[in-house]
Amino acid sequence: MNKFFRMMAVGMLLIAASCEPMKMDTYEKNLEVPGHEWAYNYKPAFEVTLQPADTAYLYNIYVNIRHKDAYPYSNIYLLINTQFPGEQPVSQRVELPLADVNGKWLGSGPNGVKGNKLDDIYEHRIPIQTKAILNKPGIYKFTFEQNMRQNPLPDIMNVGLRVEKAGLRTNEKATQ
Repeated sequence: MNKFFRMMAVGMLLIAASCEPMKMDTYEKNLEVPGHEWAYNYKPAFEVTLQPADTAYLYNIYVNIRHKDAYPYSNIYLLINTQFPGEQPVSQRVELPLADVNGKWLGSGPNGVKGNKLDDIYEHRIPIQTKAILNKPGIYKFTFEQNMRQNPLPDIMNVGLRVEKAGLRTNEKATQ
């Protein structure tokens, strides 16, 4: 009977451990832009949930952009709306470079020449904040709006958000 109670205790510990919320290492989500034309009224939104243990880390935050070679600009301006848990959203306008001064795309693309250059697709992961402090557990909301003069903005296929752990916070506030 002693063996039975030990087995029950081990089983209960395993069940309790499996009920603990998962910690976040990386969040990444990419959304397709309708018709590959990003209109002002299309505002992709992303929700990142952090558990209390996740607040002990620093985070790198990226915007993912996927576009066709025919995209007519070397950059893209976005309004990024960020809402921390329990706070009002904050909006910031950012310029994301997509090409160098010579017009060569900065993102990853084809290694060779394809039959029709207009079919080439380029992907960018552009940092918008490194070593960010996300010190409240809960849901962080990010909304992106294209803020170029042209509407709709052609040849943008996908837009996304990536949030990844960058290491432990080293100050004493990280454990609060």
